[in-house]
Amino acid sequence: MYYHASSTPGIKTLEPRISNHGIPLIYFSKKRENVLPYLSNAVEKYCRATGFVHSGKWTKWGSYGFQNGLLQLDEYYPNALEETYRGVSGYIYHTHSVQETEQDIQIPDAAVSAAPVPVDGVEFIPDAYEAILDAERGGLLLIRRYETFSEEMLGWIRKTMREQYDSAEEQPEYRHFLKNKFDFIH
Repeated sequence: MYYHASSTPGIKTLEPRISNHGIPLIYFSKKRENVLPYLSNAVEKYCRATGFVHSGKWTKWGSYGFQNGLLQLDEYYPNALEETYRGVSGYIYHTHSVQETEQDIQIPDAAVSAAPVPVDGVEFIPDAYEAILDAERGGLLLIRRYETFSEEMLGWIRKTMREQYDSAEEQPEYRHFLKNKFDFIH
């Protein structure tokens, strides 16, 4: 089974869109829990909530990685997961087969397709935050909460977020988000 998350209801066929790799692709995971983070985008949610006007493509925010084969979500600022996902609903589409494209995306359990993919079924997720916590309780993913980070990790976050801000001159929505979520960025 292959899974794909979207905020759009009623999709019958998933269509390739310009991806982070610069070509039209559809991203899937072979693990349902791995698509949960894609139900919300912290940058877009924060900008809309604060009235930041933006047109064009939203910068994606994803502070996650993989640890021992499990998705690991990291809170880079206090209550990041709850702020990003609580109250957000969406859809997890699934299909039994995907014509995989030979694209090395270096994401565990992921698959990509450059061809349209018919949807075999859909699951409505009423609250992405609750779904993420359920997956954590079930041992399907890991969450590293901000308050558990070492000084070394907090230093890495400060350095990395400053670098992200400095390199985002063409992404005003991302800079708005970073400046307001990380008080050390001025």
